This record gives sequence, structure tokens and C-alpha cells, in this order.
Amino acid sequence: MISRKKFLSIDFALIFLVFAIAIFGIIIIGSATKINTAESTGQYEGQIIWFVSGIFLMLVAAFVDYHIICKFYIFIYFINIILLIMVLLIGYGDSVKRWIFGIQPSEFSKIFMIIFLSKYIDKNQEEINKFKTISIVFIATIIPTVLIEAQPSLSASLVTIAIMIVILFVGNISRKYIFTLLAIIIPIGTIFIIDLLSEDQYILRLFLEDYHVNRILSAINPNWNDPLYYQTKNSIWAIGSGGLNGKGLYQGTINQLSYLPESHNDFIFSVIGEEFGFIGCIAVLAIMLLIILRCIFIANRAYDNIGKYIVSGIAGMFAFQVFVNVGVATGLLPNTGMPFPFLSYGGSSIWMNMTAIGLVLNVGMRKPKSIFER
Repeated sequence: MISRKKFLSIDFALIFLVFAIAIFGIIIIGSATKINTAESTGQYEGQIIWFVSGIFLMLVAAFVDYHIICKFYIFIYFINIILLIMVLLIGYGDSVKRWIFGIQPSEFSKIFMIIFLSKYIDKNQEEINKFKTISIVFIATIIPTVLIEAQPSLSASLVTIAIMIVILFVGNISRKYIFTLLAIIIPIGTIFIIDLLSEDQYILRLFLEDYHVNRILSAINPNWNDPLYYQTKNSIWAIGSGGLNGKGLYQGTINQLSYLPESHNDFIFSVIGEEFGFIGCIAVLAIMLLIILRCIFIANRAYDNIGKYIVSGIAGMFAFQVFVNVGVATGLLPNTGMPFPFLSYGGSSIWMNMTAIGLVLNVGMRKPKSIFER
């Protein structure tokens, strides 16, 4: 049974915000998949089922003490690696291997890594700035990152790196490592930029696939006749055509006439822009900002470091995904598949996000006992 005290400590404001954006996402997915014309209802109905089942996962993650979950951090890490290897061996997909047993392990890998890194850094807090500890954190992160990129899924692998950076930063990593990293990244980045502006991009093509380089070039020098820029062009067109108030639900012509590929997934923000306009886009971003700020507030009030690391990692994950998704939809970033948290279509994505919120609620509910409690 859940005690009355614990029930009252639940962050209902956060739950309301998450439910609001997730339900709105289901409505937009319905528009993106044209349920108004009875063209298809499978994805719309599937998202409803995944959201409802995701509520169950959220409750489990909220009420099973996160300290108990984190005791199995090594086991969780190896399960993560095994699933990612299995995807490469027996996974399936249209042109990439990202699914196995009906789920997308690269999505769950985000939560697995948050738990693992949070527990490991908390356990080695006194040695956080030793080279051995930093090396283990880096190697443990690079392994799943490489396996995810091999699917290939560059965007999901970048999320893993972002999670590591956020948790290390919150874990008070020494500034000398930050400055050392910047001293390495800035010259390398300068070399890559110079190479990118050259005619053949020899250096970049040693580290990236040709289609990655071509997408970057397409973003830097947009060519509306370039097939690689087709999705981005129509996305910008859709958002711009929505104006201030939008055309209305089911009234987005670019979306309804199927000029916008992946409109129910990676380009869901474009559908919102066309049908609900600038106001709709700002409202969605405001809700996500409130969710992220609420996570930061809970992390700041967490009574132990491991809780702080978990929630900070989740906040960083949400922020990074929103930044990339909107950046791609508006043409500010190269085209790469990145779901918008709670809005984009996908069972694994909504399950992972709901589980993440459950962990945030979990940390928020755990308070240190007073001297008068047993």
C-alpha cells in the first residue's frame, strides 16, 4: 500500500504537464497519419495503447525505491550491452537494424545509462577526478555509443554522450578536465570546419559516412532542389505556412497531402507549426521547458547525490532531444532522426520517457527521515 504521506508528496504538477503534452501528441499523430480521412488508425491507436501502458511503467519506476533499482546497475549495464549487440545480430528494420522483440533497445539504453552512470559516479564520488574513474566512465559510455551508431543511429548515440557530460558536470568534475577537453575539441573542431568548407572533405569522410557529410553540407548550403534537403524544405514550408495561429487541426495541407515524410515521428513539430502556428509551437516548447525546469528543481532538492544525478541526466536528455528535434525541423541542424519527447510516435520512446518521469517522481518523493522518525 502507498502511504498517504508518500501519495501527497507526488509531484502532480509534473504529471499534469507530461499527460498534457503526451495527449496532445496523440492528437497530432492522429492528424499526421490522417485519421480524419480514415486513411490509417493503427499508429494513432498504437500510441494510445503505449501511452496507457507507459503510465504503468511510470508508476512502477516511481514507487520502487530508486536505491533498490540502482543496486543492480552493473547487471542493467550488461543487459543494455547484450540487447544492443543482439540488435546488430538479429535485429530488423527497413534499411537499418534498430528493433528486436518489438522494441528499440537504443531508446531504453538512455535510461540504462542514466542509472549506471549515476550509481557509478555516486559510488566513486571521492575519486571522481581521478584519471581511472574518468576513464572507466568514458569507456563504459563509448561502448553502447558505438553499438548504437552501428545500427546506424547517430542521433541516439549523441544522446548517450550528452547524458554522460551532464552527469559528470553535476558530479563536480574538475575544471581541469573541462578545459583539457575544450583544448582538444576546439582545434579539432576548427580543422573539421576548414575541411568541411573545402571541396572534397577528406578528413570528415574518414570519420563519418558520406551521407552524414552530405547532410551537413546540405544544412550549411541549402539547395531547395537537393533531394537530401527535401524533408527539411517541406518542414520549413509547413511551419512557415502556419503563421501565427495555424490552419487548424486536420487542416494542414502540406501534411495532409503527404508532402512531409515522417510527419508523425521526427517531424511532428512541423505538423504542430502548420496546424497550430507560432502560438502552438511556443506552447509546446513552454510545456517542455516547464517539465525540464521541474526536473532541475527536483534534482536540486534531492537529498542524496545519486537522486540528483538521475534526475539531472533525465533533464539533460529531454533538453538535448528537444533542441535537436526542433533544430532539424527548422533547418538549423542537419537532418538526423530524433524523436520529440512525449510527442513523437513510437512505443519504445514513450515507454522510455514515461519511465524516466517515474524515476523523477521517485526521487522527488524520497525525503530524508527526521530524527523523530523510525
